[in-house]
Amino acid sequence: MRVAQVLAGAPIGGAENFYTRLVCALQTDAQLDQCAFTRSNDYREAQLAAAGVPVSLHRLGGKLDLLGHRQYRKALIDWRPDIVATYMNRASGLTPNSRSGFDPNASPDSGQDYTLVARLGHYYDLKYYRHCDYWIGIAKGICQHMIDGGFPAERVFHIPNFVDETLVPALDRQSLDADGGQPVLLAVGRLHVNKGFDTLIRALQDVPGVMLWLAGDGPERLSLEALTAELNLTNRVRFLGWRRDINALMRTADVFVCPSRHEGLGSIIGEAWFNRVPIAATRSQGPSELIEHGRTGLLSDIDDIDALASHLRQLFEQPALRQTLVEAGAEEYDRYYARSIVTKQYSELYRRLRDR
Repeated sequence: MRVAQVLAGAPIGGAENFYTRLVCALQTDAQLDQCAFTRSNDYREAQLAAAGVPVSLHRLGGKLDLLGHRQYRKALIDWRPDIVATYMNRASGLTPNSRSGFDPNASPDSGQDYTLVARLGHYYDLKYYRHCDYWIGIAKGICQHMIDGGFPAERVFHIPNFVDETLVPALDRQSLDADGGQPVLLAVGRLHVNKGFDTLIRALQDVPGVMLWLAGDGPERLSLEALTAELNLTNRVRFLGWRRDINALMRTADVFVCPSRHEGLGSIIGEAWFNRVPIAATRSQGPSELIEHGRTGLLSDIDDIDALASHLRQLFEQPALRQTLVEAGAEEYDRYYARSIVTKQYSELYRRLRDR
C-alpha cells in the first residue's frame, strides 16, 4: 500500500514534529510504501532519511504559487498513492480529492484514484477539509468539532498522538542557571496569548522559592519578559527559547505546568506522562479531555491565578501526591498513547480505507 504523507508546515512546531515522528515510525511497517511530500527543512529531512523514508520536496506556497501547486500535484499523481494523508490547513487545502482537478478520461491506473485522509490537530477552520474523503481528529473534542460542522460521523476517526519515546538523562541544572538548589517548574510552548503564560507568571508570585523554565518563543516574548520584570521575578524565570531536548527538560524538572487558554490536544501532557513528571494544567480543550483531576494531574479553571498557584504549591509541597500522579500518568500513557499503539491504529485505518 502506497501512502503519501503531505505536510507544508513551519520549520518548528508540535504538529511538524509529530508528522516526522509518525512517518518515521510507520516506516517500520513492511507493508507500507511511504513518500513524504513536504517543504525543505534540514532537521525533518535528516530524520526522514535516517528512517529510510523517501522525500519529495515542494514549496507548498500560498494562493499565488500556481506553478508550485501544479508541480506538487503532478508529483503526487506520478507517485500513484493509494492513500494521501494531509496535515494541517495548507497541505489539506492544496490537495484535491480524486474526484476533482484531474482528467476525467484518465485510466484507473493513472495515479489519480486515491483516498484523501486529513488529520486535524486543532479546532481548525473546516473549510480547508470539506473535500477530503475521511478525517482523523487527535482528540475526541476535535472529532466532535468536525461532526458538528457537518462531516459524516462514520468517516471521522479518533487517533491520538504519541510522543518522542527516546529515553534521555536529566540535564545539569547549572547549565540553565538553576544552581541554587531551587525546585524547577517547566512550561513549554509557543509564546502566544493562547498558551496563558502570563497567567502562569502571575501565579508564580504565590509559589515561593521555585524557578520557572519557559521553553519556547513567539510573539508574546517581549510582553512576558516585561511582565516578569514588573513582578520582580526576573531572577526566578528563565526564557529558554525553542528547544529540541524537551524529554531532557522534562526529566530535569520537578513539576510541569500547562496554563493554556486554548489547547487542541495537549500532546505535551503525554510527554509529561512519558517522562514521569507531575502535571498541573488548566481546563482547556485537550488537557481537560486527557487529565483526570486528582489521578493523572491537577486541573484548574482557565485564567484562575489563585487556583493554579494553589495546585503548584501542592505539587511542590507534597511528594506523595507527586508520585501518585506520576504513576497514574505513566500507566495512562502506556495504555492509550504509546507509539506502538498509535502507529498500529494508523496502519490499520489506512488498510481499512484502502479496501472500502
